[in-house]
Amino acid sequence: MSRRPTRSQLSWAFYDWANSAFATTVIAGFFPLFFKQYWSGEASATTSTFWLGAGNSAASFAIMLAAPLLGALADAGGLHKRLLGGFALLGIAATGGFWFVAQGDWAWALALYVIAILGFSGANVFYDAMLPELASRADRHRVSALGYALGYLGGGLLFLVNVAMTLEPAWFGLADASEAVRVSFLTVALWWALFSVPLMLGVRERAAAASTVSVGGAFRRLGETIARLREHPNLWLFLLAYWLYIDGVATIIRMAVDYGLAIGLPSESLITALLLVQFVGFPATLVFGMIGDRLGAKRGLWIGLWTYVAATVAASFMDSTLEFYVLAIVLGLVQGGVQSLSRSLFSRLIPPERDGEFFGFLNMLGKAAAVLGPLLVGVVAATSGSSRLGLLSIIVLFLAGMAVLRHVEEPVT
Repeated sequence: MSRRPTRSQLSWAFYDWANSAFATTVIAGFFPLFFKQYWSGEASATTSTFWLGAGNSAASFAIMLAAPLLGALADAGGLHKRLLGGFALLGIAATGGFWFVAQGDWAWALALYVIAILGFSGANVFYDAMLPELASRADRHRVSALGYALGYLGGGLLFLVNVAMTLEPAWFGLADASEAVRVSFLTVALWWALFSVPLMLGVRERAAAASTVSVGGAFRRLGETIARLREHPNLWLFLLAYWLYIDGVATIIRMAVDYGLAIGLPSESLITALLLVQFVGFPATLVFGMIGDRLGAKRGLWIGLWTYVAATVAASFMDSTLEFYVLAIVLGLVQGGVQSLSRSLFSRLIPPERDGEFFGFLNMLGKAAAVLGPLLVGVVAATSGSSRLGLLSIIVLFLAGMAVLRHVEEPVT
């Protein structure tokens, strides 16, 4: 592989830079804090945890149902960029809409959050499906890692500015921290829109596979894909493993701040920990791309997933800010690696020409996992009265995913 990415690959990777601002500032950072302390401040910690988990699950369930069909429709009509742009616009508009939600109006906040997640996740179906068009099978570990690495850096840089706004709102001409958080949601929307432009202008769409596009044709194509999947048992094994272990990854990303608040850690420390994850994740993800090249994606995934198991056990016993910082650094070392190697390994397992459909299945399973994970944490926390037990319940998903992953045969070339 050429050590330098092409212009098209860089343009594609910059969409990770664009949308990771939403993943960092909204999903992982300010929305859980603002939802618990501002929009639903009168509810108990376990009740707000339940509703946050339910919102995540509802959004994930909807995109889970739609992802394979959307992928089939995009492949049939060569519509990756246009559908990506449409879903991104939906997410951008909903994110900007947080500015208008009044204190205590948790239901509207949660509704907009669900819409924003739909836009974010739906766009990613088409973003991921463009990877096979832009990189050869031998190049995909590195190109996939480049996208995630830029996402950590870009998301971290905007999040750093947003954190400064909340800590010193007067520096930015803002009245207080609450106004600063609301303005931060607007900056995410603008950032996401602005840095989506390189992909829209710099990546050429593959020619349409059919002259006409219809929902009926997309359903037929989807049926053909399901039939073809039966011919690839190795691919099915990977999809099952991914469905299990990515549940834990997604749940920790979405619920970590809520968990920290529930066990009594100060919100400023939780935000600092998220910044650590972003800036540790940038170089670490690039390293995992090299691990995938030299040792194989499965070995890289083993390293990351065992680290998640150890960190989850440790987190269920922690009670200090320093421990939270250490765990943030540890997870920052492996989080992007698990995500990027999963995407690139999958891209090497699938047959060509139906990338959107197969990546639709990957995203469907990822969202199916996220349906169960946050809800599992919320239900266990609410019924047991212990947020620690809720977090600990995630471990079984990592272990089950690794048990299946052992049987996946990784392509040699």
